[in-house]
Amino acid sequence: MLRRCFLVIGALLSLATPLLLAVETCQTTGMHGMPGIPGLPGRDGRDGQHGDKGQTGAVRHGGLGPQKGQKGEPGPMGFPGKRGQSGKSGEAGVPGTGGPPGESGEPGSVGVQQQAAFSVARGTNDYPDKSSVIRFTKVITNIDDDYSTETGRFRCRVPGTYYFVYHASLDDRLCVLMKLDGMQLTTFCDHRRVRRQVTSGSLAVYLSRDQEVWLETKDYRGMRGKPEGYSIFSGFLVQPH
Repeated sequence: MLRRCFLVIGALLSLATPLLLAVETCQTTGMHGMPGIPGLPGRDGRDGQHGDKGQTGAVRHGGLGPQKGQKGEPGPMGFPGKRGQSGKSGEAGVPGTGGPPGESGEPGSVGVQQQAAFSVARGTNDYPDKSSVIRFTKVITNIDDDYSTETGRFRCRVPGTYYFVYHASLDDRLCVLMKLDGMQLTTFCDHRRVRRQVTSGSLAVYLSRDQEVWLETKDYRGMRGKPEGYSIFSGFLVQPH
């Protein structure tokens, strides 16, 4: 069928060629003829040669969806936000290194330790008077004369805690009162009636300045003072305040 079509077209072209030549030679004298009928489409041409290899394209990441563009320039800083809640305290850091030694301070003054102490003995073999202050007249130790052998009383010069003790030789019943400014602190009594016996008593007392402490007899007063056995009254400052 296709071959027959080509034969028909070829015959028509052979008939039309002399007419076309006559028209071309007679253009100056005749009119243009009508356009001819369009010919049938020609056959496909042969495959062309392979072209040169193109340049490598840009690498594409991801799928077929929208791709991430290049990073833009930073925008302007926004307004400060509200302060958030305080976080939990962190763990303690590693201790730092010690600092350099400080400068030497100015020399201080040497402290003077306050002292107060006495120890006195009964200088007579006679019994003390009934219900009276027992006077110890033989001084063994008496710092700053705080104990008075005239009155038989110790006057506080340094406020603080004091310790008082007495040791008595007796040959009859004895009761000794320890008093502070007329107030009875305690009573020491020995009712045994044995020759050449001893008794003692002690007490810690807080004293303010100028307060006085002494020993006093009651009904029983069998205290002796002699070389074979002294009766001694002592006291000393334990802690100043």
